[in-house]
Amino acid sequence: MQYYNINQPTDKVSLKEAIMQSPKGVTGLYMPETIPPMDASFMQNLGQYHLQEIAGEAAKKMFHGDVEDRVLEDIAAHAVDFAIPAVPIHDNIYTLELFHGPTLAFKDVGARFMAGLFEHFIARERKEVNILVATSGDTGSAVACAFLGKQGIKVTILYPSGKVSKLQEKQLTTLGQNITALEVNGTFDDCQRMAKQAFADSTLKPYVNLTSANSINFARLFPQSFYYFHAFAQLSKITKPLVCCVPSGNFGNITAGLIAKRMGLPVHHFIAATNQNDIIPQYLSSGDFTPKPSVTTISNAMDVGNPSNFSRMQALFNGVYADFKTAITGYAFNDEQTRKIMRQVYQQHDYVLDPHGAIGYGALQHYLQGKDLTGIFLETAHPAKFGDVVEDTLGVEVPMPENLQRYARLEKKSILLENDYDLLRDFLIETSR
Repeated sequence: MQYYNINQPTDKVSLKEAIMQSPKGVTGLYMPETIPPMDASFMQNLGQYHLQEIAGEAAKKMFHGDVEDRVLEDIAAHAVDFAIPAVPIHDNIYTLELFHGPTLAFKDVGARFMAGLFEHFIARERKEVNILVATSGDTGSAVACAFLGKQGIKVTILYPSGKVSKLQEKQLTTLGQNITALEVNGTFDDCQRMAKQAFADSTLKPYVNLTSANSINFARLFPQSFYYFHAFAQLSKITKPLVCCVPSGNFGNITAGLIAKRMGLPVHHFIAATNQNDIIPQYLSSGDFTPKPSVTTISNAMDVGNPSNFSRMQALFNGVYADFKTAITGYAFNDEQTRKIMRQVYQQHDYVLDPHGAIGYGALQHYLQGKDLTGIFLETAHPAKFGDVVEDTLGVEVPMPENLQRYARLEKKSILLENDYDLLRDFLIETSR
């Protein structure tokens, strides 16, 4: 299958080129020419399959002909070799716990699958690849862990100084080896802008072979569809229509859910839940997409003022606003409202939400009022990753999993960088020698 550039439709490339070449700045978002449906028999018996089987089948359906089925099965099985349980909260509300992977965040799934694909292609070419990734928190740690020690791959992470949690920062900055963390004096939007400038900078090409591990890379985005299928498999005995609520920042996660629906998953409706960075909820309300500088919140992984995957979402709806609005409802919450939701769920249902999952729960609860539906929201990171916020809000200590304790004991090693693209360019050239 070929992949087309949604902003330049005549630009068509292979899967390998789409995921491993440098994205063309803001115009390099690739999508498959067709989204293949899952086999009807597979969907009818979805509840009988476990997560690794589901991931393998979805991967083979999307990437058939580009990568051998056996290889895809192996990559998928390794990417999701941990639990992703659907947990009841109360009544008709469930959460999908996506924090049982190595870095305790949902991005482990996409990052680990992407790392497997990269290894497969690099082993054939023996060519070094430099991954440049901007992170507002969890992306960087998931990518760093997934690619740690991989031969022929260097990873450079841009993160906003003072705007990620302490544990997230430790996960970004303590691994060493082929992972370098650049601490940018700015916001996530600045980090994302600098990364896109690097991808668009033709003068870098003689020195460094750049690609992305953000959700602008389809190999990072698509595997996130696996757990939507898995959620439905676990809730297959529920007869009411199922709504999916997705805490959203760069909107790769909900885009993966929309792709799963195109492949045959019977999602009744999607909810995009954001913090005060409410660009998409505002778009759904007014029809105007107006990026703006990001606002710092306690749900920092969603502090995105210009969501990269908006263009992909538009492409899925062929640019028809009415269809976009029919498929997705948007809600936004400020920090005070987020904390109120966290306290409510803990006091009434004895469940500890992280600030991102809290926004998902709040949006889902609001949408379900007066409707005979079942809903599931994505709990995207372990509460311990945001221990200061959770403990301050709930007044209880959050037990820290052992692998987070290990990171907490390690020494931070980062390179402080001013918010200046020329400095990033010079760094990339110097470290390529």
